[in-house]
Amino acid sequence: MSIAKKLITALVMVALILILSEFLCAQTAPSASPADIAARLAKVEQQAADAKGSADNAWMLTSAALVLLMTGPGLALFYGGLVRKKNVLGTMMQSFALMAVITVLWAIFGYSICFGPGNSFIGGFQNLFLHGVGAAPDPDYAATIPAQTFMVYQLMFAIITPGLIAGAFAERMKFSAMLVFMVLWSIIVYAPMAHMVWGKTGFLNASLGGRFPTLDFAGGTVVHITSGVSALVCALYLGKRVGYPKQPMLPHSVVLSFIGACLLWVGWFGFNAGSALAAGSLATSAFVATHFASAAAALGWAAAEWIRNGKPSVLGGISGAVAGLVAITPASGFVKPMPALLIGLVAGVFCYLMVAKVKAVFGYDDSLDAFGVHGAGGTLGAILTGVFAVSAVNPIFKDSQGNAMASGLIEGNPRQLLNQLVGVLISWVLAIVGTLIILKLVDLTIGLRISEDEEVQGLDLSQHGEEGYYWETPA
Repeated sequence: MSIAKKLITALVMVALILILSEFLCAQTAPSASPADIAARLAKVEQQAADAKGSADNAWMLTSAALVLLMTGPGLALFYGGLVRKKNVLGTMMQSFALMAVITVLWAIFGYSICFGPGNSFIGGFQNLFLHGVGAAPDPDYAATIPAQTFMVYQLMFAIITPGLIAGAFAERMKFSAMLVFMVLWSIIVYAPMAHMVWGKTGFLNASLGGRFPTLDFAGGTVVHITSGVSALVCALYLGKRVGYPKQPMLPHSVVLSFIGACLLWVGWFGFNAGSALAAGSLATSAFVATHFASAAAALGWAAAEWIRNGKPSVLGGISGAVAGLVAITPASGFVKPMPALLIGLVAGVFCYLMVAKVKAVFGYDDSLDAFGVHGAGGTLGAILTGVFAVSAVNPIFKDSQGNAMASGLIEGNPRQLLNQLVGVLISWVLAIVGTLIILKLVDLTIGLRISEDEEVQGLDLSQHGEEGYYWETPA
């Protein structure tokens, strides 16, 4: 017998011996007790829960970063490109300043009055200075992520919402007045609305038993209606810019606005899909709905403009995309892809008409069309959410046995339209009344508007002592 055959035979014999010994050990080993099996199963379940929690937390931290990206650089570039070049730094600084100011307020008391336990209209003071907001989840909001993650995610919404208002008073409000106005607005308008729609015991909270359960997945009422309507009030109160509408006030750089709009589109996935508060199928559904609506709205606005003016503009295309993102925000976690396309298409055409026709008829100077896009688009989206919401996407309403109930009108729940209208009405009234009070208060104390000479000079020099562009070349 050759050496190779002997070696193979020896290896086979060793393998057989090992297999036989394993079999004998298995036969003689004591069987696991029920307590041991239960402990092992519990350990496996805990490991699975930890893995899910880690995945959810990673997605939510990413989403928080995406929403912050929407303010800076997204909104800063979008608005910065739309103003005249003498106002570009002043406009961008408004967005940047809010990233700092609102963050500090949120840490001290903002989170508490929005999401702390309170009454139906405002949160309490239990979470002042983020007391009790740590690594442990708050199951009323998100059961698989730390409460601190939920807190910082919601902070990003609180930052961008007042920033949207700045589009209406662009090029004519004092920087100091803007800071005071935004602080007061965040307390008087944003906090009550956020608590009513998303907070514990909130009057409009659909997931925690509110009196009028308003479906608002990511901020149609809380973010867009409040900011858009407040923007209109600001434009009317401050009056028109010097020379408007006789002098042309064209965007100084559509390129900047184009880049900003694209960043807003990308960041909006964190805004809407992140509002699922977990890395699951609901986040996927909201992601898809968001993208589809924005694409359809961009086409809708461009087509309407093409028909009316003979050419589709780049500014029109990016404005339409933003309008679609606004309109789908409340519906993103409740509707299927085809209704999302329809909502986006309708929003693109509707918001174009608000900007191109309605503004011209009434003659108000909403400088960057904050109301025409956010106020009008948010209102439309909130109402259409009550039409197209389905339990197959998000079974938010359940009976006493835990079975899913109809969500929107097309599924057999016409009452939801009433709930949506109540939420829209409260948003409008709160925004109008609250903004008027704040504007009057700030105007009487430090004054709102820059002087005519400062307006002619521009915000960059008059408010910040610097310019965005230096065209001179050194000798």
